[in-house]
Amino acid sequence: MSKIDETRAFRPVNIALLTVSDRRSLAEDTSGDLLQERLTSAGHVLAARALLKDDLAAIIAQLNAWIDDPEVDCVITTGGTGLTGRDVMPEAFKAVVEKEIPGFGELFRWISFQKIGTSTIQSRATGGLARGTYLFALPGSTSACRDGWDEILRWQLDARHKPCNLVELMPRLREHEAV
Repeated sequence: MSKIDETRAFRPVNIALLTVSDRRSLAEDTSGDLLQERLTSAGHVLAARALLKDDLAAIIAQLNAWIDDPEVDCVITTGGTGLTGRDVMPEAFKAVVEKEIPGFGELFRWISFQKIGTSTIQSRATGGLARGTYLFALPGSTSACRDGWDEILRWQLDARHKPCNLVELMPRLREHEAV
């Protein structure tokens, strides 16, 4: 159903990637690698990339640093969205997000349901907006990152996508700050 209007100009988005894992290093970060490859091949800019342990305070600090960085338009995270005691990404998002984007998690789980059935209820994928920066939390599996990018973010982060997209809203995201 996604449509690209070739008469519109493509506008690259500056995206920071955060992987949260107690078990992986950047060298073993296949989910982060997939997202980096996908976003750069789509024409976007990798503004930053990091890997952190499942530590709530450290994750919140990194999110805040990127939210306040004028060179970062969007943060995509992978990992930490499950149900175990170490999974804290949604809690980190709650600490920084000003506006939730509930449709992101809902759509992600609907897409995931088509592939993994009811196991999708174990995902707490979420999206939001903080101080003019988009935030999206994906599960840590490479297939979940592929689904999240290919089926949702690829389209919503493309200014040519019709009937509407998140990029066209970017100039207006901080309107309340100007009042």
